[in-house]
Amino acid sequence: MTAFFLTLTSLFFLIITLKLLLHTTRFKNLPPGPPFLPIIGNLHQLKQPLHHTFQTLSQKHGQIFSLWDEIMRLIQKLARVSYHDFSEVELTPMFSELTFNTVMRMMSGKGYFGDDCDVSDVEEARLFREIMKEITSIGGATNVSDFLGFLRWFDFDGLEKSLKRISKRVYSFLQRLIDEHRFGKRNTNTMLDHLLKQQQSQLEYYTDQIIKGLIMVMLIAGTDTSSITLEWAMANLLNNPNILKKAKDEFDTHMGQDYFIDEHDISKLSYLQNIVYETLRLHPAAPLLLPHFSSEDFTIEKYNIPQNTILMVNAWAIHRDPNLWTDPICFKPERFEKEGEINKLLSFGMGRRACPGENLAHRTVKKKLTWAEKKGITMGKEISLKAMCKLRHPMMIKNSF
Repeated sequence: MTAFFLTLTSLFFLIITLKLLLHTTRFKNLPPGPPFLPIIGNLHQLKQPLHHTFQTLSQKHGQIFSLWDEIMRLIQKLARVSYHDFSEVELTPMFSELTFNTVMRMMSGKGYFGDDCDVSDVEEARLFREIMKEITSIGGATNVSDFLGFLRWFDFDGLEKSLKRISKRVYSFLQRLIDEHRFGKRNTNTMLDHLLKQQQSQLEYYTDQIIKGLIMVMLIAGTDTSSITLEWAMANLLNNPNILKKAKDEFDTHMGQDYFIDEHDISKLSYLQNIVYETLRLHPAAPLLLPHFSSEDFTIEKYNIPQNTILMVNAWAIHRDPNLWTDPICFKPERFEKEGEINKLLSFGMGRRACPGENLAHRTVKKKLTWAEKKGITMGKEISLKAMCKLRHPMMIKNSF
């Protein structure tokens, strides 16, 4: 039995080695990269946070470099890690609840969190909060089968089973929400109502399954990123009192202290907008953006990129490149007063694959930075930042969602 096992193991490693050699000889002039190990490739070098590691590798191997065996199951893990890279930043409940309520009011006309909870059905609100908490906790979980595909047959850590269970709960909850709007139990003018109207004329494009998927995209991609950006913006303002004072003076000049803030007023606050841009530059919520997948062979500069290659852009490093930005590590909203500077931002990607929620993100962050409602705010960063805040009564804000 032992001899058979050793023979089988040797054969396995021989096949892997031949595969690596064939892959190496097949593609020429690939981008340079660090040395790799058999089977695991460069996995041992991918230390957290990833965008810091990639920046270090680019300084040694050039702005375009490659890692071995960039396969789809690996990038699924990398995408989760990069998307939740700031998960080490402890998000304050205020910002988290704020963004969840904003998105859900826009989608369904309901708020489920905190003092803004306006759902008469207490059990419905509790269930939604419970589901979102479970999704958030499992969203960045490590799945060994992302690295070694054959392990997915075993599901040792039970992650796949948990995902299936959560999916059933989520879609059951969302189906009840859809039916509530479909049968007129709520007279609202929300995104869900508009999607159901589209369903009447284009059923094949707006099935219940697709609508539920769109809601989940909004919840997952539109809440965590916004609350992270809000937290970093507030942290930077508190660490730069001169910038905070300048923003306050702009607000007082254009709005006054007794003005009822509406969404169209935000366009008058150019310095506030620059604060948001500078926050997105220094602290992009998704520092590696979303991965791209090459559908055919092509060339970047002088390097050949094979078909089915995973491509990642380190926006975090680009936003701190001294060749592109003056004093790149400093928080300086004034830099965006210069024409054309905003075009260098990559926080939401570029081109036809850019994030479609960019405008919504800007509206959410800018609007919520114009007010505060609690005396104590804990700014969630790696080193806890605490500040005593005071509400500027009677300043008010109107929610258009």
